Amino acid sequence: MEQTLATTDSLGVRALAAASEFFASAAKRYARYSLYRHTLNELSTLSDREASDLGLHRSGFRHLAWQTACEKVAL
Repeated sequence: MEQTLATTDSLGVRALAAASEFFASAAKRYARYSLYRHTLNELSTLSDREASDLGLHRSGFRHLAWQTACEKVAL
């Protein structure tokens, strides 16, 4: 009986740990995507002239926004 309780407790602890890890990972993915969208929206407000002055081209905005989000929110 004691061995069964220990096994059940161990499974419960592992299940809680797995659930906690899942939700923590989901929160980080959401934070990364949110930062990506915010960065992309900010970059999109730049005029062609302003982007050119910064050495950027509109075709690279998505890549730059994703790269920034990945650097700021590490999994």
